[in-house]
Amino acid sequence: MAREILRVDMSDLSVKREPLPAAWGRYGGRALTDAIVFAEVPPDADPLGPDNVLVFAPGILGGTSAPNGGRISVGAKSPLTGGIKESNSGGQAGHALARNGIAALVVTGVPADADARYCLVIENDGSASLSRVDEWAGLGNYELADKIAETRPEGDRYATIQTGPAGEAGAKASGIAFSDPKGYPNRFAGRGGLGAVMGAKGLKAIVVSDKGHGFLEHADKDAFQAALKRFASALKEHAVTGQALPAYGTNVLTNILSEAGGLPTRNFSEGSFEKADDIGGERQAETIKARGGHSHHGCHTGCTIQCSRYWVDKDGHYKTKGPEYETAWSFGADCGIGDLDEIAELDRACGDLGLDTIEMGATMAVYMESGKIAFGDADGALKALMSGANGGEPGRVLWDGAAATGAAFGVARVPVVKNQALPAYDPRPVMGIGVTYATSTQGADHTAGYTITANILNVGGSVDPLKPDGQAELSKNLQIATAMLDSLGFCIFVAFAVLDIPEAFAALHELAEAHTGETWDPDALMQLGRETLTFERVFNEKAGFTAADDRLPEFFYTEKLPPHDAVFEVSDADLDSVFDFVPETAKQMGLA
Repeated sequence: MAREILRVDMSDLSVKREPLPAAWGRYGGRALTDAIVFAEVPPDADPLGPDNVLVFAPGILGGTSAPNGGRISVGAKSPLTGGIKESNSGGQAGHALARNGIAALVVTGVPADADARYCLVIENDGSASLSRVDEWAGLGNYELADKIAETRPEGDRYATIQTGPAGEAGAKASGIAFSDPKGYPNRFAGRGGLGAVMGAKGLKAIVVSDKGHGFLEHADKDAFQAALKRFASALKEHAVTGQALPAYGTNVLTNILSEAGGLPTRNFSEGSFEKADDIGGERQAETIKARGGHSHHGCHTGCTIQCSRYWVDKDGHYKTKGPEYETAWSFGADCGIGDLDEIAELDRACGDLGLDTIEMGATMAVYMESGKIAFGDADGALKALMSGANGGEPGRVLWDGAAATGAAFGVARVPVVKNQALPAYDPRPVMGIGVTYATSTQGADHTAGYTITANILNVGGSVDPLKPDGQAELSKNLQIATAMLDSLGFCIFVAFAVLDIPEAFAALHELAEAHTGETWDPDALMQLGRETLTFERVFNEKAGFTAADDRLPEFFYTEKLPPHDAVFEVSDADLDSVFDFVPETAKQMGLA
């Protein structure tokens, strides 16, 4: 099946297909969203204006049976960071778009009527149309999913892409919700405020039907199946992907990081949380089982790791996803809240409103530090969060993220880089992740270069997290590798096996080659990662970013963090070395 671009112009409400340009033929996922944003968005564009584009792209292996290969990338200029953004999500939409032959869905322009709401429907025969759905304005994501279901024919198989009330309000902490295999709108491209971009374009929802479509065909089916078996075997063999994540989910990390002194607690003022055991993955799994809940599943079809789970209330009814580790941390340890049911209520509220739980938990911790509510006050946090639903305060300020909240309430200690809140690893006792936070083109983002592998888990080698030595090189290599995985459409967690098991790494290029019929090898994979990051770095430079933006907030260099009394010690020169490959790669790509 030929890969095409589906273009939707919200200015004139036109929908058309066009061939994927040959120059982008080897791109998918993050590489393709970056290429399109780089080519079509002026670096000084208003992120919520007509010149920004919103791009949805499955990975190169989207629509296939490659294990954990169904992730989707969303790209645009970010309202939160002001730079290029790729936000990554699970859910069914990546597979659904790919099986319809869509390499990228590109949304341009803004509607003439700013109050209008539209739904884009892509049917399984390849047709696509926009319809006006003003009656859906302001609906939360769960009610919206129910409304969409009412419009679909019986027996349909479809995926949804939605923006909640926060995105419609232009909130800089808003994300985009994707439906999971059961249809719940609980998988998120959360980071960077891309929900606000979707809201500004008047798109309330996108529906993609892939009923009747099977896995995509391969250039070499036998070679693909052989590589698939080796890759799946490696994922099952590795202790993290085969045991820890299936048993306890992403939240297995809470106790590990707390014991390592790297779990940010009460707005990054401590490194361990006294109630870590109460909110960790072990307690979470025990509680879900006791309540009769579903133990584990994949966030998209074809996931073999199955680290996702559903949180159920005390009566056994579905409440929300996970909570995932980042959410258990952000509304838990960082806010001083030690009860999973209270965290789940906040997670559910964010999911329904369409807010990034990393940004909002970190934001709430900043708000708590201001003294407006106390650390540990879950009821006060929920009330403050929900107050933004009607444009009220403080919620509407909080919805714009940690930096805006710190400025509004006079808090000096605000953990952000490029305006985006730091996730669930303190960079002082885990210095490698600090390098990633500081230098990533995406703003503070652990997934951009997950050094927890070698810093904490001893995966892919071991680099002492408390020493600056080797951290810049570790982060650089992982940022390149992650950009590659995002472009193929893989979940970041496959990296555990890829880093430790040579057959797993080999399977990556074998899968890509067998599927596409093009030549792939280790060098080509790494070049894909470098080109992806080069698009991002050059775009941000044109948007005005400098080396000064690749730094952590000052308090990480000066405030010692218990229990190690650590500060961040990686030099500016080391930080500046992370993207030393960009000038040469830009020349190779014709960007310089």
